Amino acid sequence: MAIVHSQASGMGGVRTAGDLVARMQLAKSMRLNDAKKYVADKLGVGLLDLTDEVVMREVREELDISTVYMGYGAASRGIEAKANIAKLLDIEINCVEKFKNKTGMKF
Repeated sequence: MAIVHSQASGMGGVRTAGDLVARMQLAKSMRLNDAKKYVADKLGVGLLDLTDEVVMREVREELDISTVYMGYGAASRGIEAKANIAKLLDIEINCVEKFKNKTGMKF
């Protein structure tokens, strides 16, 4: 199962920026290269940095958009991390919108 998952996650998922690129492809119907450029610009990194686990861990921690290992610090998790991603990428994420509507919270 681990091999199948690693193949499906492409750029490394949460380890790098694969999840963010995939979100842009789905949310805005972007082609792969356009989605990579959009995400790189939003994160303030180069295209090659999107696949660098060390660089992306630092960027994800700095922007509070979740990492594989979140530890016990103040890092956001779950819906909070998704809300930060939605704000950063200027997209709507269904579960975030439903949470906002249900609780009346603003992110």
